[in-house]
Amino acid sequence: RHGQIEKGLASIMASETDSRDTSIGKPLVAADQNGQNAVEDFVDPWNVHTSSMKGVDYDKLINKFGCSAIDDSLVERFKRVAKVEEVHPLLRRGVFFSHRDLHVILDCVEKGQKFYLYTGRGPSSDAMHLGHLIPFLFTKWLQEVFDVPLIIQITDDEKYYWKSLSLEKVKEMAVENIKDIIAMDFHPDKTFIFRNLEYMGQSVGFQETLARIQKLVTVSKIRGQFGFSDSDCMGKYPFPFNQAVPSFSSAFPQIFKGKTNVPCLIPCGIDQDPYFRMTRDVAPRLKFLKPALVHSKFFPALQGANSKMSASDPNSAIFLTDTHEEIKEKINKYAYSGDRDTVKEHQEKGGDCSVDIAFQYLTYFEENDEELEKIRQDYSSGAMLSGKIKKILIGKLTRVVLDHQTRKKSITEDIVRGFMTPRQLVIDF
Repeated sequence: RHGQIEKGLASIMASETDSRDTSIGKPLVAADQNGQNAVEDFVDPWNVHTSSMKGVDYDKLINKFGCSAIDDSLVERFKRVAKVEEVHPLLRRGVFFSHRDLHVILDCVEKGQKFYLYTGRGPSSDAMHLGHLIPFLFTKWLQEVFDVPLIIQITDDEKYYWKSLSLEKVKEMAVENIKDIIAMDFHPDKTFIFRNLEYMGQSVGFQETLARIQKLVTVSKIRGQFGFSDSDCMGKYPFPFNQAVPSFSSAFPQIFKGKTNVPCLIPCGIDQDPYFRMTRDVAPRLKFLKPALVHSKFFPALQGANSKMSASDPNSAIFLTDTHEEIKEKINKYAYSGDRDTVKEHQEKGGDCSVDIAFQYLTYFEENDEELEKIRQDYSSGAMLSGKIKKILIGKLTRVVLDHQTRKKSITEDIVRGFMTPRQLVIDF
């Protein structure tokens, strides 16, 4: 169904194209050892597939999507502009690895201009898992470092249209996910969270911005970009526009005092990029600023980077509701290991950190670079066995999850409503 995603993309990029390839939704194809075509990776907003235990080939994905790699020079510039001794671990370790116009945001900061952050969450389960935390962890750090407002969109409409869920269930999951997000300690006076199905009809600014965008994109173009067919429900067709709208400050007049030219930076997974290529194409024709993006890699499933975390498979991920015993069992039983067949062979040849899930998870959650490097060296040399590295990870993740659960317990309905109330945020523009 999504095999024709972004067909004809080049034809709608009248002002400036953000892509080098019109077949975004098709698998990346290369020749195998026998010269035959072999499917390597497939990435679109709804599906991620790879046959490699090392995960998606992100260099090829950057080239295919037409975005830009975050190199050492950009990280150094980011450090200087943000006036920090060190950037966030997720940035310096390459978890956030590509971008669109991140330098434009840094230019604004250097000129003393403010921007705002926009990210989101599609509620597909009662509890978020560790992979869902990644964009929010980085977004929280960005909000603190640059002291800027944040818009968080909860795309409950998307989940209702794409999954076999009732409206009541979608709302229930959305509320629980919002509590998980608030528990990450976002600034309440500088953060606005909204559910699409609740908020869109209440905001004139949102609806007018939505109308302006929709008028510039035809049905044939949206079908070509996102692979929608005659058998898809009509609700899917306008959803890409719903996700595009928060990229423009005109959608939130109560927050930005009617300003329509506030720059926007969107931290998100690389799979969300197709939505914002459409958005960036439309922006110049509306005389709006193109949103900038910073993309993260995919958080691997416990079974390996070639598999996908799924809410329907509780053993594929660590959820924020898991107990210590559940975390311990999942890591010991399901986490794919980069060790060797025997202890002797492992001690002689060492483990493979590039596929070992315990080490991969530590790159996300072990903040100390020296400690992470020591673990890498010990495991790669064979001095550390798989059981030891898993034990380290279990301890680390248990603290992360239990601390989160403690914070979430204090999140009341009044606090939720406070974050979701349309209001003027504390902003110094």
